[in-house]
Amino acid sequence: VQLQASGGGLVQAGGSLRLSCAASGRTFSRYAMGWFRQAPGKEREFVAAISRGGSSTSYADSVKGRFTISRDNAKNTVYLQMNSLSPEDTAVYYCAAGKMGLMRQKSSYNYWGQGTLVTVSS
Repeated sequence: VQLQASGGGLVQAGGSLRLSCAASGRTFSRYAMGWFRQAPGKEREFVAAISRGGSSTSYADSVKGRFTISRDNAKNTVYLQMNSLSPEDTAVYYCAAGKMGLMRQKSSYNYWGQGTLVTVSS
């Protein structure tokens, strides 16, 4: 599976962005999907995950209520809608695919996209 993340950019605090992650191949629906982020000087951290069919989701406490993960298996795409953004959300955002559902550990994901930069100005 090859993953291509997009949608990052510069946004003011309080604004919104929607990230997309397009997957190649015909097996997208077999994978749970996750979003992670890595801020400068920090480790990559879990943001959100969604099950293969999209019926179950999981969020980091820091984004719960502000971010929404979703997927469209017909389009081989997973999304991350980010609202009420704050400067603390500034990071490179990565999408990932894994066979195990709703996992928060990086090691549970087999495939990673290249990342898209989100910068939130105050």
